[in-house]
Amino acid sequence: MPRDERPSGLIPAGGEVLDLLAMGSIGVLGVLPGSSNFTFLARVEGDGLEALAVYKPREGESPLWDFPLGTLHRREVAAFVVARFLGWPTVPPTLLRDGPAGPGSVQLFVEFDPDQHYFTLHEDRGEDFREIAAFDVVVNNADRKAGHCLLGRDGRIFAIDHGTCFNVDPKLRTVVWDFVGEAIPDRLLEDVAALANELRAGDLRATLGDLLGPDEIDATARRAEGLVAEGRFPGPGPGRPFPWPVV
Repeated sequence: MPRDERPSGLIPAGGEVLDLLAMGSIGVLGVLPGSSNFTFLARVEGDGLEALAVYKPREGESPLWDFPLGTLHRREVAAFVVARFLGWPTVPPTLLRDGPAGPGSVQLFVEFDPDQHYFTLHEDRGEDFREIAAFDVVVNNADRKAGHCLLGRDGRIFAIDHGTCFNVDPKLRTVVWDFVGEAIPDRLLEDVAALANELRAGDLRATLGDLLGPDEIDATARRAEGLVAEGRFPGPGPGRPFPWPVV
């Protein structure tokens, strides 16, 4: 199916939502609890519209030994860009912009059921989690906790918190290991193959060039190509396979 005819499953990201996130005024409402970095709940307003958003400023990022300082917010945006190209999984619209505490990522806040997460959902939502599992392999997600999979009020599963993705070294740490050795659905492999081509020489590479280093984009292309060549969900390793805490 041509890409422009394929439903993305995303919150509408071509009009009012992205325009509001990009141009609206940001007012911080408070700090979201349980975050290792400064993560703010904010209200974005403009042209008579408003929405809640999650604002993660660069200056609030905690240093990590294995990720360059001050890059986590850009990785959040890069994950949305990749998911938007693939058409899956459902990552809330996320943009890079300036805010009250300086440059950072701004992501549409999703209303969700706080009692639901991967461990309560995975038995009934296998297709959604196959998408998340394949996505996490490609972007090399080092922190897929169960609580990073949200059941939205509209019934969709949203994947969030992608600040520790796109490392050049193997870092995959996830709770989604249910599909190890299983053949990846053809529709996902087709999308991943198209992504690999775009990462090698396409407009997507240029877009990600503002967010990631060339070596990180090349590594993402290699992971995508490897996943297509293997055709199956990989197993754990190398390194620690689970995030902590797991929820």
